[in-house]
This record gives sequence, C-alpha cells and structure tokens, in this order.
Amino acid sequence: MLIQTKIQIDKTNYDFIKLAHKKLNYRSLSEYVREAVDAKVREDRRKYRELKREAAMDMIGHAPYDNLFDSIGGDDFEDR
Repeated sequence: MLIQTKIQIDKTNYDFIKLAHKKLNYRSLSEYVREAVDAKVREDRRKYRELKREAAMDMIGHAPYDNLFDSIGGDDFEDR
C-alpha cells in the first residue's frame, strides 16, 4: 500500500528527474522518485543491520563470562 506524502528535493535533482525519467523508461516522475527512495532505504537498512551487528558483537565481547570449572575445582577426581 502506498502512502501519499510530500517530499522536498533539490531543484537540480528535480530538473534532472524531469528531463531523464522518460529516457530512462520510467512511466512517471513519481515512479522514478519511488524507486530512488526504495534504493536508499535498502542501503540504509543494510547499514543499520551492520551497526546493530557490530553493537551486539561488542556487547558480547564485553560481557562477563561464568567460569564453569569453579564448581568442580575442589573435587578430587582420583578418589572417584
């Protein structure tokens, strides 16, 4: 479902889109703008996922770990 919204772009970009959208085989000016926004959002989602992944790895690296061998440290294994 498409949501209608108003956006603002530079005049030079608008002039280029207006001139080139027909030659680049887009049906309309709005189709060109929609695809440009989609491409930018895909790129930003990729960047955001990478930032979250790096933050998670950093958090894992700084988390204290439990020493699982403390509970058996005093046991004498030869007497078992």
